[in-house]
Amino acid sequence: MQFNVNINKCKVMHVGQKNPRFLFTMRSNELQTVEVDKDLGVIISSDLKCSQQCRYAYTKASRVMGMIRRTISYKEPKIMLSLYKTLVRPHVEYCSSVWNPHYSKDKVLLERVQHRHTKMIIRHAR
Repeated sequence: MQFNVNINKCKVMHVGQKNPRFLFTMRSNELQTVEVDKDLGVIISSDLKCSQQCRYAYTKASRVMGMIRRTISYKEPKIMLSLYKTLVRPHVEYCSSVWNPHYSKDKVLLERVQHRHTKMIIRHAR
């Protein structure tokens, strides 16, 4: 049984500095060479650093937090915690075992999401 491969969706990523940059072809079509690609919601770069994925997760989580701040008027701590756990945290933790941040700048960026949400709860409690 044969299956059809969409050549337009096939890409080549050369990982490592000493990797020879060969051109790959499939059915006499040259495959596109990329430095960064997103697959299943995870951004993968040729240097295998997760900084772009961390920025992406931070941006998505920040957008959700902004939506919560604008739309929820009754910011009781229990409700805010529940909203954080169900709407914000999944964006920060999605596939984190794959892109596990190891640079302190990336960890600080992701921790900023939690800190900002905590400040929203504290402001309401006053």
